[in-house]
Amino acid sequence: MKNKFLTILTLALALTVQANAQGRNEKMPDTFITNPLLPGYYADPSLVQHDGKYYLYVTIDPWGNDYLACWVTDDFVNWEYNSLNWPTKQACTTSLSNENKVWAPSVIKKDGKFYMYVSVGSEIWCGVADNPLGPWKNMLGNKPLVGFDTTKYCHIIDSEVFVDDDGKTYLYWGSGWEWINGRCFVAQLGDDMHSFKTTPKEVTPDNYFEAPFMIKRNSKYYLMYSDGKTIDATYKVRYATGDSPFGPFKEASNSPILQADTAINVFGPGHHTVANINGQAYILYHKHRLPYKEGTAMRQLCIDSLNFNANGEIEKVTPTNGICNPLKKASHADRSDIVEINTSSAMGEFFTKEKMLDNSMQTIWYPNSSDNTPWVTVKTKPGKYRQLIVIPEFAWEKYNVTCETSEDGKSWKTVFENKKMQGSPWKIELPAGKNSKQIRLKTDSPKFGIWELYLLK
Repeated sequence: MKNKFLTILTLALALTVQANAQGRNEKMPDTFITNPLLPGYYADPSLVQHDGKYYLYVTIDPWGNDYLACWVTDDFVNWEYNSLNWPTKQACTTSLSNENKVWAPSVIKKDGKFYMYVSVGSEIWCGVADNPLGPWKNMLGNKPLVGFDTTKYCHIIDSEVFVDDDGKTYLYWGSGWEWINGRCFVAQLGDDMHSFKTTPKEVTPDNYFEAPFMIKRNSKYYLMYSDGKTIDATYKVRYATGDSPFGPFKEASNSPILQADTAINVFGPGHHTVANINGQAYILYHKHRLPYKEGTAMRQLCIDSLNFNANGEIEKVTPTNGICNPLKKASHADRSDIVEINTSSAMGEFFTKEKMLDNSMQTIWYPNSSDNTPWVTVKTKPGKYRQLIVIPEFAWEKYNVTCETSEDGKSWKTVFENKKMQGSPWKIELPAGKNSKQIRLKTDSPKFGIWELYLLK
């Protein structure tokens, strides 16, 4: 079942973002994309371009879900949330599968079709679709492409598909157990895309743990990968080079090329993809949410430029609070009509009401954990508003939501109710042609928080 909602990421012509732990705001140039890219907790990105749109397939945190999420954009500013019919934990389970959920998609477009390789239950499954949003189907019926390794020599996760210049297609995969002994394997895929032409070969480079990603440049093969623990600040991106898709691969002298930068609150960046947009390479990766808490897997997606030096080395990636939009487009949310915002409670100084108005998907308003009926009230300038836009913490959760309006703050009229509100953002219709001086949003649902909030006339 697919749920589509337009997510207007609040990219402004005079954009401010959270710049550091003290909350200092800085002006950003036009067409600036802030990091994190998306509202919510996602990891292990895979990006596909098709018919002028970009499809970003992601793991849902913490530690996956029973399905994947896919966010769609045509400008890296406005995003649309989708859930996919496949893969699901239920559809991708064998007698050997473990409890691990749906993780780490890798999606490509080839010969007019879309192919996905994904980890479910520590097995690799392969799917095909005619369209990037599906419907998807398992190419092997109810069987995985790579089954569970009962010897536990290799953890069968983090598959990544690579198409070479000659059209040959390869699949890389592998990790370790208990954060040690990561293994990387590769095999050439058959023309059917669901069998192997070659026997899987181990190509593990030095300091490898998981998340292989292959790129080719000037006849050189760059095997990029992650090292450390994704649950803490040790996670980082390394790379090794070779002369063929099968290696051997030697780690580069300047590896790692992306790692934690505590000065700007970047912790555990890794498990990435690389996209070429308008002649520039970009690295998309996940990092920990703020405030950082070691041992967790609540991650958010970021984007930065990826460059090479004259010697063909990948240059060190400097993690940032954002980049200039490669598509040279911008959008913004005008909050000048909001006079005041109040809430039923706030869970400490990091989660205050102001976080809903700061144009950042890195900060969020939370009510107190003891607040079972949280609410937000917006006082507005006189005007006729048609929609209240709310970007909730979890796009896939179902919330019991009520919206009310008032002229005096005492007498309230219910204008919207939905006991299973889902998606992102919420577009709450307000009474047509009415002046609403105050608008109140209420819920009694758990796991409630708001990234951003604004009004449309």
